[in-house]
Amino acid sequence: MSAASSAPFDGVAIVTGAAGGIGSATALELACGGATVALVDRDLEAAERLAEKIHATLPEATLLAIGADVTRGSEVEAYVARVAAELGPPGLLVNNAGIEGRVRAVHEYTEEEFDAVWATNARGAWLNLKHVVPLMLAEGKGSIVNIASVAGIRASNNLAPYTASKHAVIGLTRTAASDLASGGIRVNAVCPGPVDTRMMASLDTQRMARSATLEEEQSRLVSRVLLNRLAEPEEVAAMVTFLASDAASFVTGAAMVVDGGLTI
Repeated sequence: MSAASSAPFDGVAIVTGAAGGIGSATALELACGGATVALVDRDLEAAERLAEKIHATLPEATLLAIGADVTRGSEVEAYVARVAAELGPPGLLVNNAGIEGRVRAVHEYTEEEFDAVWATNARGAWLNLKHVVPLMLAEGKGSIVNIASVAGIRASNNLAPYTASKHAVIGLTRTAASDLASGGIRVNAVCPGPVDTRMMASLDTQRMARSATLEEEQSRLVSRVLLNRLAEPEEVAAMVTFLASDAASFVTGAAMVVDGGLTI
């Protein structure tokens, strides 16, 4: 393997849900590798704060903070066009935007609660593919990394919309990989286990209300992880940046598990 094959991705990248734990760690990793990064988040101020934080470490980084909702096709179309016009055609899409929804039994969700999770996690990922893929096809290359979850490969109690949506993300990943391989585009998914982020804290707090104390809930979860801890967002970001790089040039249609041994 040549040195060039392990070089980090240094083109134009779009990261959705950029202000979250995994999103911000991924954006920083990509910027450190020389990528130009569009930071897309529903909260524009949070995206701008992330850009300032990255610039404090990497003053030379080229970043574009964008406030948009991935569930709205017109907004996705607009920011993809803006990125192409201001930064250049994207060579990497990281579909990271996601929400956890409520913790409750499958029959207890309202239609609105189910639809909100599905719209962000599954439909939002598809909308980004829909508008980014034509630009990648025109360039004859590209990489797409969808953030799924271990909930996409197994059941997750009292999280029906989230679990169903992450199964859908893996199905979307595999189908897109098959559809787009001839166009030079690789499509992969990353399936994190429990990660030390706001989302994990939210799930712990909600589950606590259904069972024991927060400390007991956290201890129960960690006890199922072979490495006996939560992941750091940077550990998930490392897998994302690997899949984005030429080091993963023969990897497509994969669902890469980063879970500390939870699912074995």
